[in-house]
Amino acid sequence: MAGARPTSAKRRRRGDAAPLFAHGGLAWHGGWALAVAVTTGLLSARGLLPVGPELTALAAGGAAAVLGALLSTLGRGGRAVSVLIWGVAGAAACHLTGGPAGPLAAWCLAPAAAATAFRTRETLALGAAAALAAAAVSTLDAALMPLPVADPTLAPWLGLLALATVTLGFATGLVGFQGMVARDNRRRDRAEQVLEILDAQPLLLASLDRAGRVLAAAGATVGGYAPRGLEGRSLGHLVAEADLPALAGALHAAVRDGRAQVYVAQAGDGDGWLELTLRATEAGRLVAAVRDAREQFAREKRLDAERVTAEQQNAGKSRFLANMSHELRTPLNAIMGFSDIMRQRLFGPLGDRYAEYAELIHESGTHLLELINDVLDMSKIEAERFELSIETFDARDAISAVLRLMRGQADRAGVNLRGVLPIAPLEAEADKRAVKQIALNLISNALKFTPRGGSVTVTVQGDGDTLELVVADTGVGIARDDIERLGRPFEQVGEQEKKLEGTGLGLSLVRAFARLHGGDMALESEMGQGTSVTVRMPVLTGANAEPIRRKG
Repeated sequence: MAGARPTSAKRRRRGDAAPLFAHGGLAWHGGWALAVAVTTGLLSARGLLPVGPELTALAAGGAAAVLGALLSTLGRGGRAVSVLIWGVAGAAACHLTGGPAGPLAAWCLAPAAAATAFRTRETLALGAAAALAAAAVSTLDAALMPLPVADPTLAPWLGLLALATVTLGFATGLVGFQGMVARDNRRRDRAEQVLEILDAQPLLLASLDRAGRVLAAAGATVGGYAPRGLEGRSLGHLVAEADLPALAGALHAAVRDGRAQVYVAQAGDGDGWLELTLRATEAGRLVAAVRDAREQFAREKRLDAERVTAEQQNAGKSRFLANMSHELRTPLNAIMGFSDIMRQRLFGPLGDRYAEYAELIHESGTHLLELINDVLDMSKIEAERFELSIETFDARDAISAVLRLMRGQADRAGVNLRGVLPIAPLEAEADKRAVKQIALNLISNALKFTPRGGSVTVTVQGDGDTLELVVADTGVGIARDDIERLGRPFEQVGEQEKKLEGTGLGLSLVRAFARLHGGDMALESEMGQGTSVTVRMPVLTGANAEPIRRKG
């Protein structure tokens, strides 16, 4: 994957083939070769280095440096071969200049110096063994055969060269090893900090094989198992027997898809639940995060119980309002009937004051009956007990009847009420009373919030099988923040004196009736520019007409 971080194995392979500038080995080889070349050149220029054993010994040391530099770039194997070449070159140089007592005897330690300069642990033992072998061979040579003796005038210079080059190798390596020790200490400290964090976090983290056996674990104690106590066991020890198939399925899904998550019951705890999150690694293993989900499930159960209780209370409220509204309508109808008899003076004349009171009683009763009807309808809708009475009728007739009914209210308010209806019939299959109620509520709201001199336009049109009713006014408009609240039961906006004129059920009933017919309501408004409410319902008869729900 592009941009992915290399794995540890890749980093190790990359480190093996890295240039030895990082280890100091290449720099030391170069310094050795340079020191041999400078010494050889100066001694030759002074005529102190004729062709002989000393020149051959220096050539062996220089060749070892060049070969070692080349081989050391080939990784671990190249470094090992380089150390062995240093052992041969050191023994040869020591042999050519008088053995252990000669000026280049220190070059027997060249393999150990090279291994130290490489700053890699794997070459240290090989370097020590090669240096010991070179010293042993030189000592054995001196004991068994006569060796060449270095020119006394060259001996000090050769001895100084040998000591300087070997010392530089050991110094370079020791400095590097100090850095390695410091880095190791930092890594160890960081690893301890990471382990401390892992042990303190609230999850149980585990490395698994594909069968679910725990290879390593850290973190919290779950199901009575501490992380160390779970190592070597199956993750199934934490899971109730009935949910073991679910765990097996999650393990299979994690291997197949790279990740999986499952909720399982906890073993030995009837109320315990565990959340397991599984991820696959590039090494073919799985990493699991196990969380005690007891509190989450308890909270969800509590929320479910509270939701059921709230729904029951809401349904009870709706039933109460429906029953109460029904009970209130019976005596209210009697009050309105008797006040109407008195208002029409059916049983004789009344005084002016009594006639005025009868008129007020009848108007108040009419207003109260409208409010009760709204509450009753909304209660039935919320309780899902409202039944549509479907019939076929001309939608123009229903809207025209409402316009005639509201004409007087519009005249009293000084508002121009006009209707825009099509010439052709609009045959609808719907609840006629609900359609009239939709138009009545929309026109009533528009008149209420349109100042004197304004206008309210009611447009009715058909679009395929959809009946579209639009009521637009030039009133005060609605603020953007208030538009979201409108259409909810008992929500009102606008001036306080306008709120007192209703219950806030008008638009909510419009939306509810529209949705019962398979449609919906949309509202557009801008402060000071008026309001437009559109109701669309698929109730027109025709080939494309769809059946509607007959119960809410």
